[in-house]
Amino acid sequence: MAITASMVAELRAKTDAPMMECKKALTEADGNFEKAEEILRVKLGNKAGKAASRITAEGVIAFHSEGAVGALVEINCETDFVTKNDSFLAFTDAVVKGIVKNNPADVAAIGAMPLSLDGFGPTVEDVRKGLIGKIGENMSVRRFKRFDGGKLASYLHGTRIGVVVEYEGEEVPAKDVAMHVAAMKPVSLSSDQVPAELVARERSVAAAKAAEDAAVATAAGKPVQSPEIVAKRIDGGVQKYLKEVSLFNQPFVKNDKQTVEQMLKEKGTTVKAFTLYVVGEGIEKKVDDFAAEVAAQVAAAKAA
Repeated sequence: MAITASMVAELRAKTDAPMMECKKALTEADGNFEKAEEILRVKLGNKAGKAASRITAEGVIAFHSEGAVGALVEINCETDFVTKNDSFLAFTDAVVKGIVKNNPADVAAIGAMPLSLDGFGPTVEDVRKGLIGKIGENMSVRRFKRFDGGKLASYLHGTRIGVVVEYEGEEVPAKDVAMHVAAMKPVSLSSDQVPAELVARERSVAAAKAAEDAAVATAAGKPVQSPEIVAKRIDGGVQKYLKEVSLFNQPFVKNDKQTVEQMLKEKGTTVKAFTLYVVGEGIEKKVDDFAAEVAAQVAAAKAA
């Protein structure tokens, strides 16, 4: 029986299995959908569909460059154990190299890039779903950035932190800045580039602290500072924060007697931008309560 594209698409939609695996199963089952589903359950255990909703807060950061083109990517999984899996690492390596080669427009476009790995394919998305079934954990390409046309310096702290610095001038100080960014995690190059929402939050914190100090002074019968002095204190706190989180104003990690900006000027190097990825940053991790889970299972058993 001829296996059509629509048959493969229908089985894939129903099972969430990789496209090529669906085609193989339908071929083996001679077009019988029920038999094809059984074949997929035996081979993949229906793991891809079940894993799709689970949180992927672990993972790895990878960087690859070819000449003036480079890419930084974060690929997530569920547990730290899988970050050491050879197939997962091979998938990560293939994806970051594919980003450099194919220049995808967004994360969704990465899934359509050509890739064959561990018998899965012919696209990144097919391999991803195949590896979910094979390894038994959800995994996802979370974010990436592609660089093209300038000098790049990179630093990877293991597989959990990745930094790329775009620069002009000497490579060594640029690499030092990449290492500094990984350690100190600035949010911008300069104070005036710190996001407005972060500045507003810091101002709110400083104002709340000033109000608390005034309440304590009033309760103790001590004089309260004038509104003008309080305003200056708040502004001072905000300015201190801006210096602490902006790269150029931070004390250089290899020599805290000078700022990063001073070091770069001394070395004749200009940093134009930096990108910092930390695995799982901003992802809410699920914390399993084993005791609660057991209690729920016992309660369910009694109710039955």
